[in-house]
Amino acid sequence: MIKIVVALLLISSLLNCKAQKFLLNSPDNKLAAEIEIDQSIRVKIVKNGESVVNLEGLSLELAAKLKQLSKLRVIKTARTSANEEIQPVIHEKSKTYRNLYNELSIGLNLNMGLTFRLFNEGFAYRISSSIKDSLTIRKENLKIQFQEGDSVRFQQSPTFSSAYETPYEFKKISELENKNLCNLPILIQKKNGTFVMFTESDLYNFPGLWVNGTGSNELIAVNPHYPKNLLTDGNVYSHGQVTGIADYIAKVKGTRTFPWRLFAITDHEDGLISNNMVYLLASPTELKDVSWIKPGVVMFDWWGKNNIYGVDFKAGINTETAKYYIDFCAAHGFRYFLFDDGWCPKEDLLHEEKGLNMAEVTAYARGKGVDIMLWVMWNGLKKQWTEAFDQFQKWGIKGIKMDFMNRDDQQMVEFYEAVAGKCAEMKMVVDFHGAYKPCGLSRKYPNVLTREALIEFEYNGGNNWDNPTHHNLLPYIRMFTGTMDYIPATMRNSTSGNFRPVGDYPMGQGTRAHAMALFVILSSPMEMLPDSPSDYYREKECTQFLSKIPVQWDETLLLKGKISKFTVLARRSGDDWYVGAITNEQERMLELPTDFLKPGKYKVEAIQDGINANTRAEDYKKIELIITAGESMKMNMAAGGGWIARFTPIK
Repeated sequence: MIKIVVALLLISSLLNCKAQKFLLNSPDNKLAAEIEIDQSIRVKIVKNGESVVNLEGLSLELAAKLKQLSKLRVIKTARTSANEEIQPVIHEKSKTYRNLYNELSIGLNLNMGLTFRLFNEGFAYRISSSIKDSLTIRKENLKIQFQEGDSVRFQQSPTFSSAYETPYEFKKISELENKNLCNLPILIQKKNGTFVMFTESDLYNFPGLWVNGTGSNELIAVNPHYPKNLLTDGNVYSHGQVTGIADYIAKVKGTRTFPWRLFAITDHEDGLISNNMVYLLASPTELKDVSWIKPGVVMFDWWGKNNIYGVDFKAGINTETAKYYIDFCAAHGFRYFLFDDGWCPKEDLLHEEKGLNMAEVTAYARGKGVDIMLWVMWNGLKKQWTEAFDQFQKWGIKGIKMDFMNRDDQQMVEFYEAVAGKCAEMKMVVDFHGAYKPCGLSRKYPNVLTREALIEFEYNGGNNWDNPTHHNLLPYIRMFTGTMDYIPATMRNSTSGNFRPVGDYPMGQGTRAHAMALFVILSSPMEMLPDSPSDYYREKECTQFLSKIPVQWDETLLLKGKISKFTVLARRSGDDWYVGAITNEQERMLELPTDFLKPGKYKVEAIQDGINANTRAEDYKKIELIITAGESMKMNMAAGGGWIARFTPIK
């Protein structure tokens, strides 16, 4: 058994070799990748002449026997560039993305290769192979080296069995030990203020990437191994979790490309918001018809089904409650109603619970112009694959929310794609919960509208992790990778001092204006509202305001922002602009310059913190005024406060 280094840009001889050097510059010449190849591969990423990050040992280790190892050599190189506009099917941030980069590809005599790509916004590389036989991959090698004093924001997990739902921590990189297993993305903050975001894209038929600390200024890449045994008994929510692993991470076809490893680099927070590298590096969609994919707002019944009042039926999982939700969606132009956990007997997806007539409900929804989605447990869907999708089609189901995967090994990554592809075939949209971070799947399958992989509103039912400081981390870290199902805009608001976790009737931390601003700030083309229709009927003014906010955007701008402290984000849809602003637990006054608006006068409708919002979080005030583009506005925010406004041009 010989360890084969895939990034074998090695040498014509492994003895007495002389390092080969390559230089790749970004289109604006501010970034450079200095690539050096001898017995290993090293990359030094430089910004304006200053070292940012060093990479070492870029390689895969294969289980194979190869002859003539000493004759490995670089046989060809190629340089290309791109400067094009990409139009995404779903406008998560913008209706166009600029794809501008310089690229260096290097081919090897053993039909292996590496591709390096440098954008103005960052660096990426990927390994490729063109071998007839299949490959068994034992390990991926990558050491990521920073400077003394550099810090990192990260989530960690005791094992690879993870829903990516742990709080972000902030430490010096040297304080991370090998017991600190961290999922991607991770955000490095260098001593000079530069941000480096590390994550991956175009992840298919391969395990996700994680990192381990080393107790030094170096991080080591690691992957979950291929599953050997899975849990089949006990708690049904844990069925399909890994109980035994193989001695390799993946078995793959010999001819393929491997996932991109990307490092986004920016001096300011706005560069984390505007960066589109995850999407641009992902495989384009192969779907011929995408006209049926409909983003929209979702009402769902997880908490709210038992919190209905002022009606003459018993609330719960039943036909009457479902129709009540559907009527609310129809009245406010919300596209979807989702039956969450409880609509069926756990892993049995073929039968609804007693008291719920799914055929009657879906027919009623069609008559109201509302689409129905179903929550499914992934393991049950896998077991009942054909029968379940046939039943969904008979009922007229338009989407699924798949949950409790809590893995990103090769087997699970393959299952995600299978679900996305099957749902596309059935013209159904997808929301992944209990999921790993986005890695570009929504470009290949734009019917994958959103996913979890974050601490979101539901955590208010059990602890205080979903707090205003956390809200000011999400836009700069998790949202970098793609859309996220946060579930914003609760009408049950609490100050930090009054907050209590209540499992069946959760409140949100932060003021009413803060909760509503999250609808604009935390991006998802499938925004879900957490409360019952009764709560939103009660709060008519706020509900009407929310009902006019789009879920797709032509333009996105960070106007002001300081990670963990405050965020002011503007999004445009057509001629209208929407601005959301939030602060952490500190009371704050910010100036809002309106020079992002085209010249002219605008009607402004805003929801702002009320004068007593510091003690009563539900306190808000709606204001309307006329401004001229370029004027500054004041945003006075309470502790955990916020501000949200719609700017409409006066013609």
